[in-house]
Amino acid sequence: MTDATTSSLADTRRRFREQMAIHPKWAYFDHAAVSPMPRPTRAAIEAWMDEAGGDGGPAWMNWARGVEQTRRSCAQLLGATPEEIAFTPHTTAGISLVAQGLSWQSGDNVVTLEDEFPANVYPWLSLGDLGVETRFVPTDHGRVDLDDVRARCDERTRVVSVSWVAFLSGHRRDLVALGDLAREIGAWFVVDAIQGVGALPFDVAATPADVVAVNGQKWQMGPEGGAYAYVRRERLDDLRVAGLGWNSMDDPFNFDRLEIRLRDTAARFEAGTRNMSGLIGLGASQAMLLELGIENIAAAILDTTDEACRRLGELGAEVLSRRAGDERSGIVQFQLPGADSDAVRSHCMKHGVALACRSGTLRISPHGYTNSEDLDRLMDALGSF
Repeated sequence: MTDATTSSLADTRRRFREQMAIHPKWAYFDHAAVSPMPRPTRAAIEAWMDEAGGDGGPAWMNWARGVEQTRRSCAQLLGATPEEIAFTPHTTAGISLVAQGLSWQSGDNVVTLEDEFPANVYPWLSLGDLGVETRFVPTDHGRVDLDDVRARCDERTRVVSVSWVAFLSGHRRDLVALGDLAREIGAWFVVDAIQGVGALPFDVAATPADVVAVNGQKWQMGPEGGAYAYVRRERLDDLRVAGLGWNSMDDPFNFDRLEIRLRDTAARFEAGTRNMSGLIGLGASQAMLLELGIENIAAAILDTTDEACRRLGELGAEVLSRRAGDERSGIVQFQLPGADSDAVRSHCMKHGVALACRSGTLRISPHGYTNSEDLDRLMDALGSF
């Protein structure tokens, strides 16, 4: 690593860290679960609360403008257009736009991966009553073999649905290769991108995804309930709007006209009142991340996780995540041989180190502000178990 690179990483961490109130109470390694909210996010929500309490309805248009600014920043993070963004309450709802929006026939099938988070499983399993089969592809610590995916697809495969970054192992999948496979067989390609967006660069122009579902409380550092989905413009009319409402219409405030005239954008999937405070808070977090630069944040995260893996190895831990090149992400799965992972996590929490225990293993997920002091605290806590 050159001196210039080191200086750039240090500058990103310093500027990012200035926006965080989490330290020194916590060395925080659990952004793959729920992130602490940055100062600008807290300020935006507090300002909304002041207006909601002091003005109420007269402030509504100001909130609506804030939500539309968030729509633009969502689009910027994905390389999409604002017209392709629909706000949702959570990732499951984004995936369900497809699960509930396609016209299914008995004998159809969906292909997904065996290590998916349940948000990308239950929407498909719910179709079982219609005779739709959900097929699972095995993975090896997150790595998926394209031949295994291809072997489970056939002429009745309607959807291939995968996570960009595996929630447990942190393995980053090759979405171009998977998307190309889906297109070869004429299937929809659906991506759960919650564990990558905000931490790593993403561009739908280079990724053949039809729908991308994201929630904001992890790497985007927004409040829970501030989520969104990307729907590729040319696919918009291929999805039925299952949750139709007044806000789906092209003239939503014309309450006297009761006829279905859908918006010509992805906002048609926003049936009614939106989570104003959550989306305004999400937008403030996104603005901060975009100002820092997602490429800069990604470089800092990958540098930290590489160093964490090195130090975990010195500590005698077994790193389970695959860490080659573009397979890396902000998530590292590991275990301490012979140790109960729940007990290790409890010990770390008592020492002011936040991390996760998943499937009997430990998981760390630092963000772009995590520094060497945080890593020292993590290693000290693990070493003292």
